Amino acid sequence: MLRYMSQTEVHTYAFSVAANAILSLFPFIVMMFTIARNVFHSAAMESAIADMVRYFLPAGQQFVTKNMEIVAHARSGVKIASVVLLLISTTGVFLPLEVALNRVWGVTKNRSYIMNQLVALGLAMGIGTVALLSVALTAAQQSVLKVLFFGHTENAAYGFISHWALQISAAMASVLLFFLIYWVLPNRKLPVRAVLPTAVVIGLAWEVAKKLYIAALPWMDLHSVYGPFSVSVSLMLWAFVTGLLLLAGAHYSATRHALRVAYLADLERAKEEAREARPATFQDSTVQVPTV
Repeated sequence: MLRYMSQTEVHTYAFSVAANAILSLFPFIVMMFTIARNVFHSAAMESAIADMVRYFLPAGQQFVTKNMEIVAHARSGVKIASVVLLLISTTGVFLPLEVALNRVWGVTKNRSYIMNQLVALGLAMGIGTVALLSVALTAAQQSVLKVLFFGHTENAAYGFISHWALQISAAMASVLLFFLIYWVLPNRKLPVRAVLPTAVVIGLAWEVAKKLYIAALPWMDLHSVYGPFSVSVSLMLWAFVTGLLLLAGAHYSATRHALRVAYLADLERAKEEAREARPATFQDSTVQVPTV
């Protein structure tokens, strides 16, 4: 694992993913706000989206949420531009990821450009669906909690339960996100059990890594170096760490699957050898009784 993570191309893939992920992040948030407002007409979903953005981003949560809500209220031309930028940037995210995951799984042939665009579009739609379902679940949880607390939401008990409900929804969304990438993106058919355990581990590890990164931000003091651009830099660094975690999980998953296949092959070979040796052993142990 350490040898793989120290390779130059792994860091190159992670940086490429990070740059395009930042480009696609803000159009994606605008699209989510637009769908919640214009399609579902749900203020609860808008509030849940804002809470999810604050939860997932390690820095600049209020700044990003406030400005994305303002942009989402803009004219339709801005929303169309957001969708176009989202489609372009998601391709930039998934293209280097496909190359990296193909190398990890030993796939020598990448998809064609058209197929890559289709797969990227399908993954973007899948991730958007997961995000919408997570937002809808969070909104439903908040509505149920408000009913259970008779509208008295300004208390510690409501805040504690609401916070943990949001964390559970976000963790489930993280696991599904990593699972979709690990399962769909490589240019080969993979069994679900080869990638699902890794998606669970990396999804939960990503949550832990985010808390560690947030704790380390004051020590890094990015604002004194980058000034007003510190928010963008902190998000870029977090996206780079996410890319490294994703690639580390892919390498672990491929290694684990290869070891499992080798173990099953050795087990089958041992059974076959035992079946071949059994008749010979039985014949050697047979005693010939002389006739009188």
